[in-house]
Amino acid sequence: MNSIVMETPVRRIAHVDMDAFYASVELLRYPELRGLPVVIGGRSDTGPRMADGKRVFSHLRDYAGRGVVTTSTYEARALGVFSAMGVMKAAALAPDAVLLPADFTQYRHYSRLFKAAVARVAPCMEDRGIDEIYVDLTAHPESSREIGRRIKDEVRAATGLVCSIGISPNKLLSKIASELDKPDGLTILAEDDLARRIWPLPVGKINGIGPKANARLAGLGIVTIADLAKAPPALLQEHFGLGYACWLVDVAHGVDQRPVVTHSEPKSISRETTFERDLHVVRDRKALSGWLERLCGQLSDDLRRKGYAGRTIGVKLRFDDFRTVTRDATLGAATADAGAILGAARACLKRVALDRRIRLLGVRASGLGPDHGDPGPQPGVQLSLY
Repeated sequence: MNSIVMETPVRRIAHVDMDAFYASVELLRYPELRGLPVVIGGRSDTGPRMADGKRVFSHLRDYAGRGVVTTSTYEARALGVFSAMGVMKAAALAPDAVLLPADFTQYRHYSRLFKAAVARVAPCMEDRGIDEIYVDLTAHPESSREIGRRIKDEVRAATGLVCSIGISPNKLLSKIASELDKPDGLTILAEDDLARRIWPLPVGKINGIGPKANARLAGLGIVTIADLAKAPPALLQEHFGLGYACWLVDVAHGVDQRPVVTHSEPKSISRETTFERDLHVVRDRKALSGWLERLCGQLSDDLRRKGYAGRTIGVKLRFDDFRTVTRDATLGAATADAGAILGAARACLKRVALDRRIRLLGVRASGLGPDHGDPGPQPGVQLSLY
């Protein structure tokens, strides 16, 4: 009697990453800046102004403040300017670079466009943020190169922007692959490409090995992924513990069984802002109150738009000495009401010693559930630390 053997298809996971996303969106709006070093960040007043019928742009050399670079074009990156760098430090490296403020309304618009374009081609998709997604292509009939090119064409047609795509048997390798041939890259890796294309890379290229772990590995003489693959597991366990050591061994050998998750519930939703200058609790009371109301209103809008209500409302403060304090309040019922959020946030602030200038203020809703309509401000708030 003949038996039929069903073969399990080889997994194909794509990581789609928009190239210099925020900067690329700005170049659609200001095409005259193409080919120039452009930095996104700073204050809202750093946008272009009109003079003699032409747009006049701000430059890094004119900036004064403590803003942070959100992103930069590849031309600016060639000068050493990268995201999360202080704008003043960036100005020292590239004083002639153009400076533009971030416009998250536009970025979210283009994010929706690019994700919809990918979904039309391959709908099994995991949202990983405003500019990147994973896509499960295992059951797709086209070859990896064909489907990769089609995704890139659809994204460009829908947005005018380019993306880089990595395709491999798992999320770990695909994320690394999408960075290998930027910009506008399409990199396809099989398991036998591990030694040739992945092992020579620095260990920091692995998502999940942060700066501290990177430094500790370097102290052990482990610099490349190949070094990590050859390291004795007992050595890794001695310095990192059993769980993280097992993970390091797996990722060094390209092992990653995580599925593409098409839907997940958020644990919390938050809004925060870093002030251009440290605000004094007494002299800047009106400004601080205005910011708190604004953040609570934005958080309320976010919750309602996503269909959630939060039972726990928290505040976050960072002082001028970089000390961070958080407090939260658990309500009698979940809410998305701006007034209820504001009342709970103010109750939290009363439990903080406001003895220094404030650098950052944030509000957060957790304990999320469906928004069934708000009871508004409530008595009997239960306070606790988080």
